[in-house]
Amino acid sequence: MNDLDINFSLDKFENLIMDIGWESLDDWFNFWNNQRNIFSIDQFWTNKVNDDWIWGLALPLLSHAYKLQNNFSDRKIIGISALPGTGKTTLGKWLEAISLKLNFKIVVISIDDFYLPSEEMKLAVENNPWNVSRGFPGSHSVELMHEKLLGWKINGELNVPVFDKSLRGGLGDRSHWRYENPDLLILEGWFLGIEPLSLDINEIPTELSNLSSQESFYRKKIQKNLQKYLDVWSLIDNIWQLKPLRFKYMNMWKSNQEQEMFLQKGNALKDEKLSNFLRMLNVSIPHISFDDINSYALLLIDQKRNLVDAGLNLRYL
Repeated sequence: MNDLDINFSLDKFENLIMDIGWESLDDWFNFWNNQRNIFSIDQFWTNKVNDDWIWGLALPLLSHAYKLQNNFSDRKIIGISALPGTGKTTLGKWLEAISLKLNFKIVVISIDDFYLPSEEMKLAVENNPWNVSRGFPGSHSVELMHEKLLGWKINGELNVPVFDKSLRGGLGDRSHWRYENPDLLILEGWFLGIEPLSLDINEIPTELSNLSSQESFYRKKIQKNLQKYLDVWSLIDNIWQLKPLRFKYMNMWKSNQEQEMFLQKGNALKDEKLSNFLRMLNVSIPHISFDDINSYALLLIDQKRNLVDAGLNLRYL
């Protein structure tokens, strides 16, 4: 791997690769180096993607999925926890496509696909201090999500809603249902794996000094809402967390993502709606909660989304 353009420690990375099930980093690299013809990178990443993103994240995650699949008596779910704009949607499409070339099937779904239907959503998000139409814990059909994930684990059949963020003038809505029979399932989301805090949220130092009284009140409500997601998190066998070195990088990533969506579909969050959504993302869940995700792998990324660290999450070994 010495010829690759990467900036993370190979020692920590090798521990991850060996824990996945490979004899050595060299064996793993040689295997995938001989499979370069199936990568199809240009079909999924319109901008140049660095070696670290492919070799430090995409291929290790695919390797993990490859090792876990093919056990019909114990179907596995991998979680991807990453802030909006990180690039997890494109990564998911790539994983689905490349798995088929390896003769197994990954399906990637998002917790966003389980957003409440439009009328229920209006009630669930009314009076939130950010005036956003979705996004925070409490805006999902959590019971439906649990039912569909558990059903797949039991019988291998998956039928889930698909949420299109461009519908209803950018408010989003369910567009159709998806029926699949994957060998392995990946669930992704921006607060996937987050658990409610054990302390009173108002006793936790905040990253922002200008929280309104409404925001402080609603953050307590969100903590209660997070309790409902724990049964879903319990179905996830391993979580891969993509974590920025600084939380604020997400603001640029999300803004760029919405600009791209507008160019592609003609609808997206912009101006005040985008500012409100970013505010919600920044303050609805205390940043300290993202340090406490019980993840299997922890990958740190800088402002340009370069991978600067990749390995096992030693905190939870």
